[in-house]
Amino acid sequence: MKKISLLLTLFMYLGLTAQMPENLEYVSPFHEGLAAIKKENKWAFVDEQGAIAIDFRDDLYWNPEAKTSFGDMRSLAYPQFNDGRCLVQKMVDGIPVFGFIDTKGTLVIDYKFLNVAPFHNGLTIGVMYEKVLRGKNEFNLEIYEFKFHEVLMDVDGNIIEFLQRRHNIQMTPKRYKLPSLESKILNPHLIAVKTDKLWELKKIDL
Repeated sequence: MKKISLLLTLFMYLGLTAQMPENLEYVSPFHEGLAAIKKENKWAFVDEQGAIAIDFRDDLYWNPEAKTSFGDMRSLAYPQFNDGRCLVQKMVDGIPVFGFIDTKGTLVIDYKFLNVAPFHNGLTIGVMYEKVLRGKNEFNLEIYEFKFHEVLMDVDGNIIEFLQRRHNIQMTPKRYKLPSLESKILNPHLIAVKTDKLWELKKIDL
């Protein structure tokens, strides 16, 4: 019986140590119980016991030149969870677009943002794009129009308010530039919105 107990303990120990990641390029601080780890240019998340919670993948967003002064997703020096949401990215027609996963690694907010801030107190602001088919030209090629809105959104992906239309965003890879956010959340009931280089305040009823 003692031998069996000893073997079970050994197997449990080996199983735990086998799950511990090694040869990591970066290990972040914990955010909401998960820490990001980097290996071979891919990121994963570990829990507080060091076990893999979300396996290595190449779509987790981070910015190697992060600065807190950016005030948007570019302030993220490594992937992290805020209010249970983490930014992911993919390329669409040569343009990077962004969505959010939950703590299980499931996409819960679709790729529809060109820029977006990390969630804070259940809210975020982002520049959302919409691609609308307008018909076909004389060569039978489909013609699309892009619409852009700066919006206030909750963690479930619900648009709480359209803050303003955005213009002058070029959706061709050679001319595309990441649009900055022109709004900021001051508190859960007040937002500042910048239009024509001036600011105005908006009340939000949640």
